Amino acid sequence: MTKRMGYRDWRWQALWWHHFFLLWTTIDGQTRYSIPEELKQGSVVGNLAKDLGLGLSDMFDRKLRVASEAGEQYFSVDVGKGELVVNDRIDREALCGQSASCVLPLQIVLENPLNLHRIEVEIKDINDNSPRFHTKEMSLKIAESAAVGARFVLESAEDPDVASNSLKSYTLTKNDCFTLKMKDVEDGKTVPELVLEKPLDREKKAVHQLLLTALDGGNPVMSGTSQITITVLDVNDNFPVFEKNIYKVSLQENIAKDTFVVKMAATDADEGPNGEVEFSFGSRTPDSVSSVFEVNSVTGEIYLKGDLDYERATSYKIEITAKDKGVPEMESHCRLQIDVVDVNDNTPDIVLTSEPQPVREDAPSGTVVALLNARDADSGNNSKVTLQLPKGSPFTLKPSFSNNYALVTNGPLDRESSSHYDIEITATDSGSPPRSSKKTVPVSITDVNDNPPVFTQPSYNVYLKENGLPGSILYSVSASDLDFGENAKISYSILDSKVQDVSASSYVYINSDNGSIYSMHSFDYEKLKVFQIQVQAKDHGSPSLSSNATVHVFILDQNDNAPAVIYPSSAALGSLSHQRMPRSAKAGHLVTKVTAVDADSGHNAWI
Repeated sequence: MTKRMGYRDWRWQALWWHHFFLLWTTIDGQTRYSIPEELKQGSVVGNLAKDLGLGLSDMFDRKLRVASEAGEQYFSVDVGKGELVVNDRIDREALCGQSASCVLPLQIVLENPLNLHRIEVEIKDINDNSPRFHTKEMSLKIAESAAVGARFVLESAEDPDVASNSLKSYTLTKNDCFTLKMKDVEDGKTVPELVLEKPLDREKKAVHQLLLTALDGGNPVMSGTSQITITVLDVNDNFPVFEKNIYKVSLQENIAKDTFVVKMAATDADEGPNGEVEFSFGSRTPDSVSSVFEVNSVTGEIYLKGDLDYERATSYKIEITAKDKGVPEMESHCRLQIDVVDVNDNTPDIVLTSEPQPVREDAPSGTVVALLNARDADSGNNSKVTLQLPKGSPFTLKPSFSNNYALVTNGPLDRESSSHYDIEITATDSGSPPRSSKKTVPVSITDVNDNPPVFTQPSYNVYLKENGLPGSILYSVSASDLDFGENAKISYSILDSKVQDVSASSYVYINSDNGSIYSMHSFDYEKLKVFQIQVQAKDHGSPSLSSNATVHVFILDQNDNAPAVIYPSSAALGSLSHQRMPRSAKAGHLVTKVTAVDADSGHNAWI
C-alpha cells in the first residue's frame, strides 16, 4: 500500500491550491465534479473529453495527462473513452480531516499547443466512521463531599466524518446520582459533562458503573461507547484552582531551545498534601506537543525543548492539569494556547509545471515556452515571491494566477546568433531580510530557413589555356549558409544562358555537391576568347533560398598556328611563286615584298 500524505501536509497543499485559478485565454471555464469517497478503482468521475470539448484523438495526440499536487495520483484518464476515472482508494478523512469542504485540484496538461486546464473533484463524505472514544474505559474519582450540581468533564468522542455524518449527541445509562449535560467550549464545540444530581455516600455505594454512548447523525446511525467507572472517595474536597482558564503566548518559530515560555499558577485551599499542587500535561496530550514543550511539575513553568516550525504547526492548544496530593487527589484543568509567529526561514522555490519546449526562431512575441510556479512555505509577506529575468533577455514572464507564470518570448529570435539559452530565473520573497533562489531553464532555438547561401565572392575570373583536355576542372566555386541541417545544405547549378548562341551547359558542367566546374570540350582561342556563366547556389530548405555568382572564363592563347604567306600568292602556280626581274638587275634590287600572318595573338603572332 502506498503511503498517504499526512493531514497537516495535505491541509497546506489544499490551502495553496484553494486560490488556484487558470487565466489562459485558451481555457473557456472550470470543470468540477463531485463524487463520494471510497469509490471503487475504475469508477467513472466524468466525461473529461466532452466537458473540455476535446475529441478522443485530441487527447491521445496532444498527450493529455493528469497532474495532482495531493501527493498521490488518485485519478487517471481512460483515453479510449475520454473519461476521468478513480485510480486509487480515496479516504476523505485522510485527505481533508474534518474540513467542511474537500476538493482535489487537478491539472490537465495538453501539448502542441501547450495548454493547462483546471479540474476540481469534490469528495463527498459518507458515513463510514463510527464515533470513537480515545479510551474504552474512563475512571473518575469523586469525593463523597462533592456538592450536588458539581460537573465533571468527560472525554469527548471523535468522528472523522463531517456535516450530518459527524458526532451529534451523547446518552448515559440510567442511574440515580448522575445526569449528562453538554458544555460549550471554544471553536463552537461541546463536551459531555457528568452532573451530580444527589449527594454521594461512599459507605452505601463506593463504585458507580456508567456507560457513555456517542451517536452520529448518519443514516443509519453509528455509535461508540466508553465505560465510566466512578470511585467515591472521602475527605479531600477542594480542587486546585488556576489563576486563568486560558493562557495565551506567542513565540517566534526560530526561538532557541530551553527558552522559558510561561508560568502556570494554581492554588488549593486545602492544607498539607491535599493542598500541594503538581502540574502536568493532560492525559491526552499528543507526542507532537510533549516532544516540543515540557512542564516543571513543581513550579508550573513551561519550557521549549524541541524545535518550532510555523510551516508544521501554527499554534498549539495544550491542556494543563493541576493535581493535589490528597487522598483522593483532586485535579483541575486549564488551556494553554501557544501561537507560533512565522519567520522568513524558507527559501522560495521555482517549480516547472511543464518542461520547456524548443522554439522556432521565427516564433512571434508572446509564444509560450514553459509553465512554472513560484512558491514559498512561509506565510504573509514572507511567502510573497517575485520572479526576475536577466536584463536583455529575449524572454519574459507572464503572470497567471496564484504565483503561476508562463515563460514567453519577448522579441525576435535568431538561431544563427544564439541557438540555445540557459535562462536564469531569480525568485525573491518579501521577507526581511529577503531570501532568494535561482533556477536555470534551458531553451533550444530551432532553425528556420531565413538565410540564403552566400558565395565567397560575387564574381570569379577563370583563366583557361586553349586546347585543354575535355573534362578538365576549370574552377571550384564555394558558398556557405548560416542556417542548420537541411536548411544549410547547398546544391550548385548553372543557370541557362547563351555562349555564341549555344547553351552554356554545352561548354561546361558543375558538380552539384561541391561546386567544381568542368569543361565539356577543348576550347580554341581563335574561335572563343571569353565567355561568362551564371552559377546558382540553392539550399534544401522549404521554401528554398538561393543566390547567384558570375564566372568569367578567359581563354588563353597557345602557339598552335603556323604563319601563313599571303603575298606573293602561290595560288596560281601551286607551291611555287614565280617573280620576274630584269637581266640587268644589280645587287639590292627589290625582287618582291613578302607578307605573312599568324592566327595566334601576342608573341605567338609575331613573324
